[in-house]
Amino acid sequence: MKRINGLIYLLVIIKFLLPLFLADPFYQPHRDEYLYLAEGHHLAWGFMEVPPMMSVLAAISNFMGAGMFWIKFWPALAGSLTFLLVAKMARSLGGGSFAIILAFLPFLFTGYIRLFYFFHPNFLDAFFWTLIAFSLLRYLQSQNNKWLYLFGLATGLGMMSKYSVAFYACSILLAILFSRQRKLFLNKHLYFSILLAFLIFLPNLLWQYQHRFPVLKHMAELQREQLQFIDPVKFLISQLVMFLPCIFIWIFGLYYAGISRQGRNLRPFALAYIIVIALLLLLHGKDYYTVGAYPVLFAIGAGYLEKLTAGNHRFWRLIMVLVPVGLGILIFPILMPIAKPGTLARFYESGKIEKSGALRWEDQKNHALPQDFADMIEWRETAEKAALVFKSLTLPDQARTLVYCRGYYFAGALNYYGPNVGLPEVYSDNASFLFWMPKQYNIRNLILVAHQIPRNDDMVFQQFERMTVMDSISNPLARENGIKIILYQNGNEKVNEMIAQSIMEQKSKFTR
Repeated sequence: MKRINGLIYLLVIIKFLLPLFLADPFYQPHRDEYLYLAEGHHLAWGFMEVPPMMSVLAAISNFMGAGMFWIKFWPALAGSLTFLLVAKMARSLGGGSFAIILAFLPFLFTGYIRLFYFFHPNFLDAFFWTLIAFSLLRYLQSQNNKWLYLFGLATGLGMMSKYSVAFYACSILLAILFSRQRKLFLNKHLYFSILLAFLIFLPNLLWQYQHRFPVLKHMAELQREQLQFIDPVKFLISQLVMFLPCIFIWIFGLYYAGISRQGRNLRPFALAYIIVIALLLLLHGKDYYTVGAYPVLFAIGAGYLEKLTAGNHRFWRLIMVLVPVGLGILIFPILMPIAKPGTLARFYESGKIEKSGALRWEDQKNHALPQDFADMIEWRETAEKAALVFKSLTLPDQARTLVYCRGYYFAGALNYYGPNVGLPEVYSDNASFLFWMPKQYNIRNLILVAHQIPRNDDMVFQQFERMTVMDSISNPLARENGIKIILYQNGNEKVNEMIAQSIMEQKSKFTR
């Protein structure tokens, strides 16, 4: 027992530290990480894109200096805790050391290593789905009501992290309703736990109401711009590819829980997985939206495979470890940014990696780098160039200059590096940055960071006497290649009123 626990906690530590050491220090924070760090400076019960949990973690990271370690600390911690839950589930199902090792492999040699590297809500999503599965598994095993309250806590905090947690909470309850464990719905503590989850989530629900439910607008925009183009066949293929080196583990888990007689008490977890897949197919969800449904299947599969390979079949255990390790090492340069962009681009080109789909971005085109990696370069350089333009102005002109970005990612990045390069606070009316735009303005100049020069019908920019493209970003490996830094000077008396009016109209869509 002590030996197995020692193995579990050793692997927990490895899971936490390894990604931090493997990533090349050349890379900067991901474009979306800048948004969540910015939200940490504007704590609220909700934001246009996400519930408030990310902002709380970001506030702590900001307090600690917001260096790369403190940005990556939370996903690394969540990854370690998710593995710990998986290991505990495998142990509760009778798994020993081999089951623990099998359960650990997906966290190193599949997409989980990338998931738990980025400071995005997806790492919290996967953790809370796993905690929900863990709590209900332990309840079904012990009938102890304390696990139902853990379920309520996990659901409530999960909903304060990412709304898709509701998919799994509802799916697993529906699965239990259609299983032999349906007597759970006669237990009053289940309803008390649901009430607990609701009370935890209530502040964000009220915030959404007060702001006219921006999450619905965000989802509609996402559906219009991205989700409607998702191919159901590719979605299903991705479910197999995402965890390819370890695919046999979760498939055996799905078989054991869903079909075998020995695993009939685990039917809800197999059925919940099927419900999640069906829902996301119906709603055109992205393939990675399902990642939280797999940890419990890895735990079940690991325990089952250990039983299958006992006795005279132990030689299979070596194969079950060597194959994921071997395949994982081969694809590791796709999973993590372990070398500089140019080196990786040459590696991908020589290996014909584009055929795998790993280089396909949201625009459905292949590029030189995976999209996530291309989203981690050129931000500091952009901030430095914008700062040079700002500092080229006289001090009186600087005092009446607005630095404005079309995209939230540039506003977030410029504010992240701004204090070190000499930029004032940078604004945007994109995403949650809209909420932080001032009500009144007193400017004569404007520095714009954007892809395109505004058109003639963009009237605010027509109120300036002079426009000059001061600099640009040229790096074909960066996602935001070709960005321009444009200086508008000598605005007329109308410009401040026009900006204030435009911002007020945009904000009015999110106020009652």
